[in-house]
Amino acid sequence: MVLARSRVSSISKLPLIFKKIQQFRSLSYNNDTPLLARLLKEPISRIKSALDSEENNSSSSSLFNSSQFSWDSLVTSLTFSSPQKAQLVVEWRLEKLVKENETNCDYFSELIYLCGKIKNIRIAMQVFISMEYHGIKPTSAVFNALISTCLSSGKVITALSLFETMITSSDFKPNSDTYNAFISAYSNMGNDNAMQDWYLAKKGAGFSANLRTYEALISGCIKLKKYGDANSYYEEMMSAGVMPNIPILQSMLVALCEEGNLSEVKDFWKFILNGGWDINGYMADKLMGLFFELGRVEEMEELLVNLTKSNQVLDVLWLVHIAIIKMYAKLDRLDDVEYAVGRMLKQGISFGCADDVEKVICSYFRRAAYDRLDLFLERIKVSYKLSRSTYDLLIAGYKRGGLYEKVDMVVNEMKMNGLL
Repeated sequence: MVLARSRVSSISKLPLIFKKIQQFRSLSYNNDTPLLARLLKEPISRIKSALDSEENNSSSSSLFNSSQFSWDSLVTSLTFSSPQKAQLVVEWRLEKLVKENETNCDYFSELIYLCGKIKNIRIAMQVFISMEYHGIKPTSAVFNALISTCLSSGKVITALSLFETMITSSDFKPNSDTYNAFISAYSNMGNDNAMQDWYLAKKGAGFSANLRTYEALISGCIKLKKYGDANSYYEEMMSAGVMPNIPILQSMLVALCEEGNLSEVKDFWKFILNGGWDINGYMADKLMGLFFELGRVEEMEELLVNLTKSNQVLDVLWLVHIAIIKMYAKLDRLDDVEYAVGRMLKQGISFGCADDVEKVICSYFRRAAYDRLDLFLERIKVSYKLSRSTYDLLIAGYKRGGLYEKVDMVVNEMKMNGLL
């Protein structure tokens, strides 16, 4: 396949969208961070009272109902650290909407969607019943949120029943998002046949595929290692003038790395950077894994240069710096190791784990370059604290070299650092 070349060719037809991507890619609101920090500290028993306290604060009260506040972000963040707290936030939000006699259907739709985040159909149904009780007519968005919650909770039969209800209704017919919910769910389940059936059903109902549709289709194909199908959907997307997002680009990059075609991989990561996107940590890890496996340090160096020019985040640069250092260490190219370490430290990036440091130390031992090893250790100790395992490796290496004076020095240093 000529995956990367055909993709780059398709993308080149859409230069104006690149500029729009660069204008909007960094826009995000994170005003819920102080509240998140407070809720993480509060015990379970005080979550709702903490939210009451925040609401009584005039600035927080207005923020809760502003477009800049993200209940989705807050609940998602809490779900990772404390699912029970996330559930209490959703319950509190429902109680407030009911108490205030809220009639805006969008708020209830959003709340049902949040129930999908915490995988709680019970609360979702409470929201729906509350709407009916207060005379708020459900919309397609409300039913879509219910379907998504059912699918995320594994209740496929219930989701299908809701879909049938929408089909027979005159007020809340299935729309594009309805079909996307099923396509995405089956993509996550790894059910290729059902995913494609719902895609065909969507087109049959007169809805064209959008970004979310293609993201689910491509992701599902990549998970099943059906790279040819993923490429077909990608090309279809580009022909339709739909611009890819980071998840799609990540999926396609994974496919190229899995196939191991170095030329296409190189073309594709250059296309990503030239298009104004960032290489995220997962992409960088995949790229470094491929280059390391193939022993292609030159490609690593080229990627680092381009990432540095495009002002990537330090976490991504750290991954690439470390991979380059480990590659040089594996090849026992000590001059290059020392240059790469110095370059990394000058950028304010240090070693992050003992294993990376120990791979460099082993290279020095293999070359019996003990004096250069001493200089290396002094250089990194400014920003990195050696671990017990690293000290043990140094003792073993110096013993093999018959350097017992250095062994004593290492032992003394371990005592000073409380490791003995």
